[in-house]
Amino acid sequence: MGIYMNNAATSWPKPEEVPKAMYQFMTSSGANLARGSSSSRDLETLDLVTTTRERLASFFGGYKDEDPRYVTFTSNVTEALNVVLKGFLWPSSRVVTTSMEHNAVMRPLRRLESERGVKVTVSPCFSDGTLDLERFEQALKEGQDLAVMSHCSNVCGTIQPIEEVSKLCRQYGVPLVLDSAQTAGVLDISARDLGLAALCFTGHKGLMGPQGTGGIVWEPSFAERVKPLVEGGTGSLSHLQVQPESLPDKFEAGTPNLPGIAGLSAALEWIRKTGLETIRKKEKKLGELLLEAILDMKKLTLYGKKTMQGRLSVFAVNPQDGDNATLALKLADEYDIEARPGLHCAPVAHETLGSFPQGALRLSVGYFNTKEEISTVIKALKTLV
Repeated sequence: MGIYMNNAATSWPKPEEVPKAMYQFMTSSGANLARGSSSSRDLETLDLVTTTRERLASFFGGYKDEDPRYVTFTSNVTEALNVVLKGFLWPSSRVVTTSMEHNAVMRPLRRLESERGVKVTVSPCFSDGTLDLERFEQALKEGQDLAVMSHCSNVCGTIQPIEEVSKLCRQYGVPLVLDSAQTAGVLDISARDLGLAALCFTGHKGLMGPQGTGGIVWEPSFAERVKPLVEGGTGSLSHLQVQPESLPDKFEAGTPNLPGIAGLSAALEWIRKTGLETIRKKEKKLGELLLEAILDMKKLTLYGKKTMQGRLSVFAVNPQDGDNATLALKLADEYDIEARPGLHCAPVAHETLGSFPQGALRLSVGYFNTKEEISTVIKALKTLV
């Protein structure tokens, strides 16, 4: 088995409890949600979904005493962001985002800009990926209906000053939507403490769950203002021919990914037992080893922050001679090391970092990496560049 250094794309391997929980659901339970006769299997599914909502509400510091009703399941963070943005922004709405965003934010905004006339402001970031707070505040002063941003860059690992951003948004009365794709499961995040309008998350990265899982933690009054993206059967209030307004049904039409929810629930319990701080410390320690070595390689250009302060263990590099795709291929072919070249679905971020149009090679550390693996990656890079 090779060395996996693509955890920013999806964490791997998963804790063994995750596939076991999914298998258990599909072979021993497997009833649909709220679409049965209240048999024991029906009640087991209801209990599974409710328990997972409760775990997510607690994990992310949900509103109203961590009320699980304000947790919506989606298939990933991209869908979650689409639900929020397309359900809240209407013609002539004004929205501010940053120049370090993933296409999960940028593409919905550009569609809304072209089709609904939404006014999009892209607030600039510095060359290390950090948001320019003065320029961001100026955008807020000009009047915005919504702010949306990623907590951490999927390209270079730069963490945004979300506490300062949230204070500014509260000061100017602008709802803040957070894309936590890279930080959920690694950093402690409280939607309530930050005053977020919506916290969007994916289950398959730091949360250690399966692909096809994600969701939204809502501020209740904000959720009331958002229109559902998809409408249909919910297993509740079936006499109505319109989508229910009550949560969680409002945003959850159709059958959810129940095996995935079973896996996500198990992953959350694994994180609780392991400890968020334990996960963070291990990833940071391994990242420090890799960062120190990269900085010593004169023929390798590093993008983003040059210290571990204010970053995760996600590193974007380019060889001075050659290109990142060739380097990725050599790492795979000669050393069985998996990394990701290219633009990482974030062209605007690469423009900010100075790595557009060629992109970069991304090396992203995960909890299950080892010190020995990092040493092998370092030796391989030294040999190849």
